[in-house]
Amino acid sequence: MAGAAERPHPPTHAKRNLALLGAALLVGWAAVTVDVDPSEILDLPGGVALLFREMFLDPGPDWSYLPTALEGMIESLQLAWVGTVLGAILSIPLGFVGAKNVSSGGVSNVVRQLLNAIRAFPEVVLAVAIMIPIAGLGPVAGALAIGLHSIGTLGKLTAEVIEGIDPGPVEAARAAGGGSILVQRWGVLPQVLPEIVAFWLYRFEINIRAAAVLGVVGAGGIGFSLQQTISFHRYSLAGTAVIVVVLVTIAVDTVSGWVRRRIIEGAGAKRVDADAIAHPELAEVVTGPVERP
Repeated sequence: MAGAAERPHPPTHAKRNLALLGAALLVGWAAVTVDVDPSEILDLPGGVALLFREMFLDPGPDWSYLPTALEGMIESLQLAWVGTVLGAILSIPLGFVGAKNVSSGGVSNVVRQLLNAIRAFPEVVLAVAIMIPIAGLGPVAGALAIGLHSIGTLGKLTAEVIEGIDPGPVEAARAAGGGSILVQRWGVLPQVLPEIVAFWLYRFEINIRAAAVLGVVGAGGIGFSLQQTISFHRYSLAGTAVIVVVLVTIAVDTVSGWVRRRIIEGAGAKRVDADAIAHPELAEVVTGPVERP
């Protein structure tokens, strides 16, 4: 057929085998460089099984530790929530400036590189290298580290969502005489806000896990309890803390996922209604006759 895009040809056997050989050599080089001991890898399943047995079977979780574990988990949730809110608030302007279709090319490139630099450092590194020396040990440093890393991720996602908007509402806002801020407010923000809020909720789920890890380096939360109990071989207490982390994380993920689906479905319904009003002849093809005003 004329004009049809030609499908890419699959790689030949020689190229595929060469790629597999290169990957195998890379893995072997990495294993030799980091001095991996094969005997330790073989002993790993047995060690994991022994640790699992001591935490959950013999002697099993110590439920008297439950109030302490819940207190630490609540602190981790607070860290994640504060960090997510900080990242969400600051990522909005950075996302707008970083989007190439609503900002100048030079400025957007600079902002994109800034967001990439922020995302290059994990929360643990940000906490140990920056936040703990500034704010000291405790939950404040953990919340700031989570918030800073969230700015990089949410800012990048916000910019990408903005770059995929429908230009029609933007042109309409400009034609109505709106200035730059009004155009962003009425032409861009209503289109992207549902997806951005869904990203915020998803990032909150990720930050809960990050908050649990940050406690290991003294930034508060349930991670500190886990680090202490495992260091002193109090595996029954550690088992209780692990169960609390798993159950609370599953509960938050379930609720957050339901809210995100409702937001996206609601936004999709609004877009369908708007399309039906603007183009009733097209909507009739999909949904049946549309009552015209």
